[in-house]
Amino acid sequence: MKYIQIQPLTAEAFAAFGEVIACAGNDFFHINGAHTERYHALSLAQAANAEVGLSIFRNIQKTQVPCEIQMLERHPIGSQAFIPMQGQSFLVVVAAALDQDQPDLDHIYAFISNGQQAVNYRAGTWHHPLLTLEAPSDFTVIDRIGEGHNCDVFQFNENIVLTL
Repeated sequence: MKYIQIQPLTAEAFAAFGEVIACAGNDFFHINGAHTERYHALSLAQAANAEVGLSIFRNIQKTQVPCEIQMLERHPIGSQAFIPMQGQSFLVVVAAALDQDQPDLDHIYAFISNGQQAVNYRAGTWHHPLLTLEAPSDFTVIDRIGEGHNCDVFQFNENIVLTL
């Protein structure tokens, strides 16, 4: 069995897979009579020949760490952003691509969000579905809504364990 150590989510460590969306470490400008700081365009949604949808995903099952994962998925023609609505931390699991059809199982990374961070997976990024440490747990999700195949799933031959 393979073990992946969960690490803190940082913009630098996650850069190969997408963007970390957070106020910390980013520039802003004032709007609304200087009552609001605008952290502008921290990430841009990708959606080929479709619309960008805004949804709420409610995870109703809490993840206990260590935990085993059996698969990864990717959305080849659109990005997907996950924004925690209750300030809850969550796990982010991603992998580099080995080739056109599968993730590189020797290059899987696991991060933990501090609850003030969101993520945007770039189109084609292999990732695990939401793993929340609290339940129920609501996320605003911004992703591509439209025609065409936009979800590939890769099942592992053996489970992988995520540890702290």
